[in-house]
Order: sequence, then structure tokens, then C-alpha cells
Amino acid sequence: MSAVSSLVPARFLTIIAHLVIVITIFWSRENNVKACLPLDFTQEQYDTEDRQLVVALSVTLGLFAIELAGFFSGVSMFNCSQGLLSLSAHCSASVSLSFFVFEKWECWTYWVIFATCSVLPALVEILLFIAVFGLKKKPL
Repeated sequence: MSAVSSLVPARFLTIIAHLVIVITIFWSRENNVKACLPLDFTQEQYDTEDRQLVVALSVTLGLFAIELAGFFSGVSMFNCSQGLLSLSAHCSASVSLSFFVFEKWECWTYWVIFATCSVLPALVEILLFIAVFGLKKKPL
């Protein structure tokens, strides 16, 4: 089995692990939102932080859709560079977001994890879409 083909299942599994943790944060976001607030917070402060976290999680799900569309369409399934980037980003995100949930990190840390572990691989995926469909390059 070649190195590229052995990346495919690992990449898929790390994307799914990241997705599962994001869904878990959706379910348990009350505790994470409370961790972002002072001890004596108002309902307005809670609603603002909750809305920001919901927006971040929703955009993350949208980026998953982009990445999985590229993966399943074959645009990036066997692209070694995108595979390594995606594998490392989603593995890092899975570990970091696990700490985010269990250690009740502040909400601003989600944005840091989001920027490095969700936006970066999705942007590369979009560039691959443009290269393959717009510029008619081969997927590899």
C-alpha cells in the first residue's frame, strides 16, 4: 500500500473525530459559555457569548462540508499535501477541542483552534477546487 493511499482512511477518520467533537460542543456549550463569563454575569452577556460560540460552531460545520465535498469528489482524496495538512490540522483540533470541552476553556480559544485547524485546510481545499474545476488541472 502506498503512502498516499494509507493517508486516506486516517484523514477521513480525523475529520470525523473533529466533527464529532464539534457536535459534542454544540450539545454541551452551556458549560463552555459559562466558563467565558465572570461569576456574576447577566443574561445579555450569556446570550452574546452563546451566540458567538454558535456562529463559530456553525461556520466550522460549513467548512466541514467544503472539505468533505472535496474529499468525496476526488479533488483532494489522493493529494498528499492536502492529506497531510488535513490530517495534522484535524488531529490537532480533535485533541485541542477535547481539552476545550473537558477543561472548560474560555471561548476565545475556540477561535484560535478554528482559525488554524478548520479554516486553513478548508482554504486549501477551495484552492484545489479552483485548480481542478476552474483551471482544469488533474486532481493529483
